[in-house]
Amino acid sequence: MQIGILQTGHVPEDLIAENGDYPEIFESFLAGRGLEFRNYAVVDGEFPNGSQDAEGWLITGSRYGAYEDHHWIAPLEALIREIYASGRPLIGVCFGHQIIAQALGGKVEKFEGGWSVGRNAYGIGEETVNLNAWHQDQVVDLPEGASTVCSTDFCKYAALLYGERAFTIQPHPEINRTYLKGLLDTRAPGIVPEPLRQAALAQIDEDTDSARLAEMFTLFFKEKRIA
Repeated sequence: MQIGILQTGHVPEDLIAENGDYPEIFESFLAGRGLEFRNYAVVDGEFPNGSQDAEGWLITGSRYGAYEDHHWIAPLEALIREIYASGRPLIGVCFGHQIIAQALGGKVEKFEGGWSVGRNAYGIGEETVNLNAWHQDQVVDLPEGASTVCSTDFCKYAALLYGERAFTIQPHPEINRTYLKGLLDTRAPGIVPEPLRQAALAQIDEDTDSARLAEMFTLFFKEKRIA
């Protein structure tokens, strides 16, 4: 099954050598599951011809805000609506989660409660999974057709399911401890409150349930369900 990756950002240059850029990170995260990938760097203006160019679609994270005025945001929203209408499975992570909600009529904003970074527990269905987070923006109003499948005290709409059309999640199951440590060491100081940074560093060696989310993503791509 061919998955089109819609790349909406880049890994910081000083972290690429060790981690790869977003497409490589997601390909590693979903490796060995019968999926093939083609990347479209929409952040650099590279778009597919349309929804028919892949059997399923995945939108990455980004350092940009979904509500910001960038030349590629409006075309990406139009493509999201086209994919959604086509019925091809669509998955969004962090920024991807947010831009899908916004494109379909929801609202995203910089959360007044601040940052979430590091390992957090999320209840998805009857399961509790631990995943790495790195965000300040959040979905604050749902679009029509979205149902909440995960809500936390900090993030009300942490994961959304749009029937058989889209599955989106705020945390980053694709981020491993090496990349997270790099972000905490090089990007967080002076931006993320120091107590939050230290708490995330204190848990850096704790395992996450990213493999379980890779299973969910694969199931949604292939069968349009998460359980």
